Amino acid sequence: MQALEKDSVVAVVGSGAMGSGIAQVAASAGHQVLLFDTRLDAADKAIAGIRATYTKLVEKGRMRQEEAAAAGARLRRIGSLQEAGQARLVVEAIVENLDVKRALFGELESIVAEDCILATNTSSISVTAIAAQLRRPERLVGMHFFNPVPLMALVEVVEGIATDKAVADTVYATAEAWGKNPVHAKSTPGFIVNRVARPYYAESLRLLLEQAGEPATIDAVLRDCGGFRMGPFELMDLIGHDVNFSVTNSVYDAYFGDPRFTPSILQQELVNAGFLGRKTGRGFYRYGEGAEKPVVQLEAPQAQPEAVSITGNESDAIAALAVRLGAAGYALHREETLDSTPGFVCQGAAVYLTDGRSATVRAAESWHDDTVVYDLLLDPAGATRIALAKADQCSMEAYNAVVGMFQGAGFAVTRLDDVPGMAVMRTVAMLANEAADAVNQGVCSASAVDIAMQKGVNYPRGPLAWADSVGLEHIVAVLDNLATIYGEDRYRVSPLLRRKIAANPHGARFHA
Repeated sequence: MQALEKDSVVAVVGSGAMGSGIAQVAASAGHQVLLFDTRLDAADKAIAGIRATYTKLVEKGRMRQEEAAAAGARLRRIGSLQEAGQARLVVEAIVENLDVKRALFGELESIVAEDCILATNTSSISVTAIAAQLRRPERLVGMHFFNPVPLMALVEVVEGIATDKAVADTVYATAEAWGKNPVHAKSTPGFIVNRVARPYYAESLRLLLEQAGEPATIDAVLRDCGGFRMGPFELMDLIGHDVNFSVTNSVYDAYFGDPRFTPSILQQELVNAGFLGRKTGRGFYRYGEGAEKPVVQLEAPQAQPEAVSITGNESDAIAALAVRLGAAGYALHREETLDSTPGFVCQGAAVYLTDGRSATVRAAESWHDDTVVYDLLLDPAGATRIALAKADQCSMEAYNAVVGMFQGAGFAVTRLDDVPGMAVMRTVAMLANEAADAVNQGVCSASAVDIAMQKGVNYPRGPLAWADSVGLEHIVAVLDNLATIYGEDRYRVSPLLRRKIAANPHGARFHA
């Protein structure tokens, strides 16, 4: 793979946030950049803004003065598309409308040279469909950047059915030369990120619908236990519910009503009400002067139990928690039980990592009323919060002993209502399942999906690497239990997950 030469001319069509960001990155990488917008003043303003950004980077010591001056000089506004004829690469960043994009590329095809690559920054429209009416559809490729372009590392290089692999490889190498982390993807609805990310919103919305906790509580659990930078509700408020709901509907429709992508009636109601998030002052949260800070559920301090024991087989998660409990002064001993599931016993209460069953169902099936389950932790050794769910049959005395045990180990304890799979576990399981299906359907590789989700939406770990860490068998058990409890195709397991386990029952992994 060879990137475009540095002296190659790059044209960018559209000078909004995405277009100006792409122009900034291309100019910084050494290319002469031609910026076109039907509103000439908008293109001029964008170039002035980019040059001002370069100046700020110099002031912060992140760019040398001569580099900033040279990069700024490489930017030029053009007054018509005809002036883009010398470009070796044209990147489109205009309105998300198929007909408008088709018309643009149809016009460009008659202007640029035969070896010029045409790239679309579309986030949701089929690259195949955009290219379909071109004389040479093989030279059109998706080059999907993420906002803000200068800061976000990911570029999805999206191949339509007709896209020449050499064209995609050149764009991949060019994005890499621009300092980005590119990934190859096939042109399917949502590409990688907008498809695989759907469960992050969908599962939290269902948790709220089922009254597992308030938005602030669920957000805190996903952040503090799962390591996500933002909770799902604050993130949806930031994106805007009109935008987020529209993308969900688009993916749902594009997959012909697949239950995995079903939109939420809760989000539909917010859109109906005009409560679109930060931009309107109200979404799941209220914003602006006088807005009250939402309260996260936190269990009151409880006395530490006298004894804690470990049951079942060893596991990495149990080992990490055992270290914290040992540091808190517990003389842990092993208690033999008929159940080989790793867990703890605390004053008669059985404590397990959730496997997708509710604590109530697990208590009934194990004939042990005093059962408590805890949610998945990204980093058991360093997490500041742990989420618990109590079986309906469990006594408050037994539950409070478990709360005291985890508080003694340095955790803030948050209680969720007893919903299947809790918050982090069911979210991670569904993210991993969707990622596995994308790989199974040839959309991308396992490494690409993990890179995309970390670099594109700042996930703390790639979903397939996370599944490896939890154990593919446990992820499948969670999904199977959710499917049984809900009776919905939404939780069907990707065939690739089952294939991995069948090939290596005791050590299945996506990454070596």
